[in-house]
Amino acid sequence: MKLRSVFQGALIASVIAAPSAFAAENKAPGSGPNPFVDCGIGAALFKDVHWAAVTSNIIWDIGTTAVTSATASPETCQARKVETAQFILDTYDNLAEETAAGQGQHITAALNKFGCEVNDHAQITQAMRQQLAIGISQSAYNSQSAIEKAAAYYQALETSAAGRCSA
Repeated sequence: MKLRSVFQGALIASVIAAPSAFAAENKAPGSGPNPFVDCGIGAALFKDVHWAAVTSNIIWDIGTTAVTSATASPETCQARKVETAQFILDTYDNLAEETAAGQGQHITAALNKFGCEVNDHAQITQAMRQQLAIGISQSAYNSQSAIEKAAAYYQALETSAAGRCSA
């Protein structure tokens, strides 16, 4: 039992240390993005309010997406995703209505901001509709904050657009 715990501890330490070692080869320590402020859903929704970005990242998935982004691919902590997430937060009501209808200028704008080709818009929108329908049908949906709804919409967009868009 002790041997297993030691092995698990060593494995976890190596997984944590490996990205740090790789990053150290490329740049000075501390010169990369702050994962909780500059990356993840929190940074996308609250680019100028750091405490809110940190809080959102922690609430969303205990910060794992933000930390993974900052460590494995710091370039993902950049403008296109942040702009798209901010647009979703700012226009969520329009997006929700247009997504239910299957088309609209706000959906087109969000997909364009996310780097999606026009030929893929209909297929991505359909996939998003299916994902979002599940969330909207839950009883807790009505009690969600605007940020939670926007984050769920962003997640549906990101999942539906995976491999098809440049963001």
